[in-house]
Amino acid sequence: PRQAGRKPARSQKGLRARFKPPGNSADLAEELRFHGEYSRAEKILLRALARAETRSSPNNLEVASLLNRLGILYKHLARFREAEKVYRRALKIAGHDSGPVGLLVADLYHNLGGLEHARGRYARGEPFARLAVRIREKALGPDHPMVAADRAALAAILDGRGKYPEAERLYRRALDCFRRVYGARHYEVAVILNNLGAIRAAKGDFAGAERMYRRAIAIKEKVLGRSHPELATTLNNLAVLQGKQGKHQRAEQTFLHAAAIFEKTLGRAHPSFKACRANLASLVRTMKLTRKVSARTSPRRS
Repeated sequence: PRQAGRKPARSQKGLRARFKPPGNSADLAEELRFHGEYSRAEKILLRALARAETRSSPNNLEVASLLNRLGILYKHLARFREAEKVYRRALKIAGHDSGPVGLLVADLYHNLGGLEHARGRYARGEPFARLAVRIREKALGPDHPMVAADRAALAAILDGRGKYPEAERLYRRALDCFRRVYGARHYEVAVILNNLGAIRAAKGDFAGAERMYRRAIAIKEKVLGRSHPELATTLNNLAVLQGKQGKHQRAEQTFLHAAAIFEKTLGRAHPSFKACRANLASLVRTMKLTRKVSARTSPRRS
């Protein structure tokens, strides 16, 4: 997710390949990644990849699927160069095929777009995201939830480029699909609510943004637990909003909560932790300046 300066972060999730390798190692790694246990997930994926490369051709689709999952993990860990390397290797393998394998290609384009989103390189990510939508919509039809996920990923990139009207239309179309298919309290719904909240905030609709953020937080706490970095992303966004509303003490506590989660799950070197701390430092400077101005303008009593 993008977290620069005091801007709210838009969430993007990676899509794992629809092709399922034999055994359950990859699915176990996916479950661990979802719950923020990144180190264990990486070890399992690397072992599974080594086994797949040993027993089959390096260009086997099982290898491509595992590379895709590894790329998702590396993106979450902000190891962007490694993520790009494995995504492009997987695309080279899968890109020669058509038919059902085209869904794997769509996943990879989706994830390459998400990687550029995480790097803040939105113009580079947009073509990948649009390719993912086009390929999957052709294969599955316009109303499939995987197509909705592609639309949401494209919306996040457009949002980053300031193309708010198209981004909001895509977010809302995806939200309608996710609620219809998964229900109102699903993780995918929370991701869209977070991102719609960021757009509301950008438009100056602070009350609407806060409602979106708090709904997203409630869902994430229930689905992911209270110590997940995805929860911290929305807490950071809420804190940014509270700062803009002049609710400085609430914002400070919310930033501290978010930073503690980022530090525990991702470490102090991760961009999300650094950005959250930078947001907190900016808020503290604003609070000090506000107190100084207030002291100067307050009437003196004799």
